[in-house]
Amino acid sequence: MFWRSVVGKLWFTILLLVSVVLLVLTVLLLGFFEQFHTEQAEGELFNHANLLVSFLETETTDGAALDMSQIISESYASRAVLIGEDNYWYTANEDSDGIPISYFYEDPVLSEVIEADETIVTQGDYALANQENWGGEIMIVGMPVTFADGEEGSLFLYQSLAVVEEASAQTKQIIFLSAGFAIILTTVFAFFLSSRITAPLRQMRTASLEVAKGNFETKIPIQTKDEIGLLAMAFNRMGRALNTNLHALNQEKEQLSRILSSMADGVMTLNRQGHVMIMNPPASACMAAWRYEKQLSEDEEPLHLNRLFDKVVSEETEVVDEVTIQGRTWVILMTPLYDEENIRGAVAVLRDMTEERQHDKLRKDFIANVSHELRTPISMLQGYSEAIVDDIAETQEEKKEMASIIYDESLRIGRLVNELLDIARMEAGYLNLRKEEIDMKIFADKILRKFQVVAKEQQIELIGEFSPLTKTLSADVDRLEQVMTNLIDNAMRHTMEHGQVIFRISDAETGVRIEVEDTGAGIPEDDLPFVFERFYKADKARTRGRAGTGLGLAIVKNITEGHEGKVSVHSKINEGTTFSVFLPYDTSG
Repeated sequence: MFWRSVVGKLWFTILLLVSVVLLVLTVLLLGFFEQFHTEQAEGELFNHANLLVSFLETETTDGAALDMSQIISESYASRAVLIGEDNYWYTANEDSDGIPISYFYEDPVLSEVIEADETIVTQGDYALANQENWGGEIMIVGMPVTFADGEEGSLFLYQSLAVVEEASAQTKQIIFLSAGFAIILTTVFAFFLSSRITAPLRQMRTASLEVAKGNFETKIPIQTKDEIGLLAMAFNRMGRALNTNLHALNQEKEQLSRILSSMADGVMTLNRQGHVMIMNPPASACMAAWRYEKQLSEDEEPLHLNRLFDKVVSEETEVVDEVTIQGRTWVILMTPLYDEENIRGAVAVLRDMTEERQHDKLRKDFIANVSHELRTPISMLQGYSEAIVDDIAETQEEKKEMASIIYDESLRIGRLVNELLDIARMEAGYLNLRKEEIDMKIFADKILRKFQVVAKEQQIELIGEFSPLTKTLSADVDRLEQVMTNLIDNAMRHTMEHGQVIFRISDAETGVRIEVEDTGAGIPEDDLPFVFERFYKADKARTRGRAGTGLGLAIVKNITEGHEGKVSVHSKINEGTTFSVFLPYDTSG
């Protein structure tokens, strides 16, 4: 609205100030000019009365003196009354314009001239014979007169104040016209001044809105050197400073965001109410799993996290705790955040300790697993050797059978030792690959022929599915055959009779995807993260025939990663398992 704007307020203020000044000045001027005109009329009438008195004192009260008095009084728009000791005379007709002679004797002021020979000047509303010509107040001057013949009398000279009122009215008109003209000029000047003042302010408002939108390059033109110009200079300087500071803050924020995003540990901040405000991707994944486990909505925090936060706030110290979420172990370190002396929230660091816990367990179980794997064949070697030495085997066939068992167990120990040595060399970085271009169709046929006899013996259907490749794969044939042998052997050992094992090769744009799918017992969900660890073994109740050493899938993983590939597994209980190996094409050439 106009009245709420600076222009309206400034215009109204100036106009009100000028109006008050003009009102006071008008009242004072009107009073001054009215008094001035009255005093001027009174002085002129008094001078005229003195003139008549001087004339009458040299004349007698005959007709010539009266005629001359009438001429003098009428020339000044006044009327005169002469009152002698025995008679009175009007300079005009008494019946038309005169004041009744009784007023001069009865009025207490006028009668003082007759009775006390006093000179008076008065004004009042006296009744005239003709109100149309003489209306309103009348000014009267009364003086004692001594005529030339010695007769004492009085002279009353009076005139209407209409002339004074007419002069006052003209004066009022001039004053009111001047005041109106002054108000008009003040309005124009106020609008011009307010526009000159508010135009830069409007520019500053527009610029401030642009700055609020993030356009810090906006500048206000400096047109004057006064306070508004200095304000514009300060605004431009502020915009540059804000741009610099915001740019620095954005850089620090981006740097902090990149640091948080690149951190392997989860980081989150909580406000004073314990609500999560900021999270990096690992923390977001952890919270999503935690909320899913506790069946919470997106805006709800886990109760355990709230308890940790309450403990941090109440004790004003950092708290360390360990929780298990969806089978993974997380260590939470929560530290209070201070705003000067008051706690304004907390920051929590979440570290996934699952692999560390698994590695600790694997390190502890490694000796036990190796001992367990070696103890059985060594015990059998020892037992059958003693039987042969002690001649427990009586026939040649029994001796051959025992020697065959000893031979098989020695081969088993050899395989275990060789696999352990292979894994040790691979993990130490001594995996030497002799890469060459491979015809995957020939390679797949060789693998199928290798396992067809075993598949028929175990009554398992071995199926090969091959898709044409856009490029030729370069890999170590022997190592790749070792990978396929381990995967297909595992699939057959975990597939019951009349089941299927599908060996599939397909093109994946940037590489080759090799899959071994079976319809076997499947792998429990809790065991899936550990299938590629050393000495992992499925439940023996789910296998058919002999159990493996538990090192085959670990070797598969190391060989695949040595080819810069990836291996993954998907499984459902009683539905089957699919191992996928992706090997990229060689892009060095």
